[in-house]
Amino acid sequence: MTKIYAVANQKGGVGKTTTCVNLAASLVATKKRVLLVDLDPQGNATMGSGIDKSELELTIYDVLTGRAAIGECLVLSESGNFQVLPANGDLTAAEVEMLSLPNKERRLDKVLSEVQGEYDYILIDCPPSLNMLTLNALAACHSVIITMQCEYYALEGLSALVGTINQIHDVLNPKLKIEGILRTMYDPRNSLTNDVSAQLHQHFGDRVYRTCIPRNVRLAEAPSYGQPVMVYDRQSKGAIAYLALAGEIIRRNELSTATIDDSLNLQVTQ
Repeated sequence: MTKIYAVANQKGGVGKTTTCVNLAASLVATKKRVLLVDLDPQGNATMGSGIDKSELELTIYDVLTGRAAIGECLVLSESGNFQVLPANGDLTAAEVEMLSLPNKERRLDKVLSEVQGEYDYILIDCPPSLNMLTLNALAACHSVIITMQCEYYALEGLSALVGTINQIHDVLNPKLKIEGILRTMYDPRNSLTNDVSAQLHQHFGDRVYRTCIPRNVRLAEAPSYGQPVMVYDRQSKGAIAYLALAGEIIRRNELSTATIDDSLNLQVTQ
């Protein structure tokens, strides 16, 4: 079954796009079929996948507003070997246009339902705000991966995001849950980092990924070459961390599927 994850945080600069691009490439390295959806008008995930956003004739804007089918807009990331539903500045207009469209909160959900069976994982790179685009992502996904730095203000922002996720779960998407919290730009030598990390474990327990993404120069350099870090420098700490994250996500998914299967078997037996 296709797993759809929204990578979200209303705070900018916390590694959402970096995580989407590098997690997509790492999942492909484990033989998974992956679609990366760029839902940010900045188009950084598109550029980081090696696709020139300025040369695109069709983007996710055309899909959300009904001007094109999703199959017409998909582009292969040659560096990462995953499919991308790209974005550029045109997407800014989509949020305004969608306000007058029917089922405006479920436009992305309807689009992704057409291709779900073709992929093992769909990753949605959300914009750094809680707007109509982010609402569409949260209505369309199964769960949310929250990226965050271990800093004081990040905890306050996390509380607001969790509240929004709970509201959308109650009103729009009863399947929605927090898949995991990913600590990015992690530096264990910093005492504040360790304090915030301990608080995350206290409040969210196993939902905090064991894998942490370290501060890494090669990880920061890779987007300027339009490559995932595992292509740019496979031996770097950043590449190793994202491969570990992919493995952790796959194991969690397999464990969850096994639990559901056991529950179904139990019901049949009874």
